[in-house]
Amino acid sequence: MSQIDDLPPLREVVERHGLMAQKSLGQNFLFDLNLTGRIARAAGPLDGETVVEIGPGPGGLTRALLANGAAKVIAVERDRRCLPALAEIAAHYPGRLEVVDGDALAVDLSRLLGGQPVRIVANLPYNIGTPLLVGWLSLDPWPPWWTSLTLMFQREVAERIVATPAQRADYGRLAVLTGWRCEARILFDVPKTAFVPQPKITSSVVHLVPRPSPEPCDRRLLERITLAAFGQRRKMLRQSLKAVTPDPLPMIEATGLAPTARAEEIPVEGFVALANAMAGLR
Repeated sequence: MSQIDDLPPLREVVERHGLMAQKSLGQNFLFDLNLTGRIARAAGPLDGETVVEIGPGPGGLTRALLANGAAKVIAVERDRRCLPALAEIAAHYPGRLEVVDGDALAVDLSRLLGGQPVRIVANLPYNIGTPLLVGWLSLDPWPPWWTSLTLMFQREVAERIVATPAQRADYGRLAVLTGWRCEARILFDVPKTAFVPQPKITSSVVHLVPRPSPEPCDRRLLERITLAAFGQRRKMLRQSLKAVTPDPLPMIEATGLAPTARAEEIPVEGFVALANAMAGLR
């Protein structure tokens, strides 16, 4: 692998600081700087950009983001063992790396950023990847304070994010929320052999860009309807949606959808129409 800067190799950094990856934190480190560089470049031109990174660990992706021109990286890390390694990177790139000691699920990034737009780029810890994404997709008002997400997930999660009714087994609530508010695509896979320790599954890098004007809809109603529909995905809408209203037929008929359709057959715009119909009938 080629060096992207004159800092020590990551393996040496990990050994010197005793940074064995912890399963409880969902940690899997990437040592290949060519690969971290590819992830950084997948986020688009970084010159002059502020980037938020979640779970930097020993800083492989952090170094790639800075080496590829990010004006500033704000890295949120809850594992305090990693802070000395990240401090070395901060010293190498004066004024360009800010490390936030905290849990990404609890840190209020919008307040921390003061309203400035940022990109989020991260090799997300497996155990918090989906909750973080749902939180970023659920922000109001919309468009959000982030301008793009370039994130690594387990391949099966990535497929659920970008699924459509054509991929019925993967299509669900996460795909509807994503498709309503973003354009999303899988960029490339990362083999399990690239990680230390080696996970049991392949990972994928997903890129999401917020839609500037998604179809108006009450997000909470959309969440209730998709929860009911996909919670009983083998049942027809006329039955599954009784979980949100005693008589769902007027709501379904107002959208032009078939009462006999099942959740996995309904496109994103169909669920948005159901949420709007429910709001109208109220």
